[in-house]
Amino acid sequence: MTYAPDRIHEEVAYVAYHFHWDLDDILDLEHGQRRRYVKEIADINSRMAEER
Repeated sequence: MTYAPDRIHEEVAYVAYHFHWDLDDILDLEHGQRRRYVKEIADINSRMAEER
């Protein structure tokens, strides 16, 4: 099974934007790890938006 390239770019951009990690570091993550970071960032963003 392959993963859609557009989705990978989306995840990488999201993590890079929020954590300022290098592209290679993000791509070195296993897919599950990268998805977990995406989820955690989204949760943080949601909590911060609720506090406003």
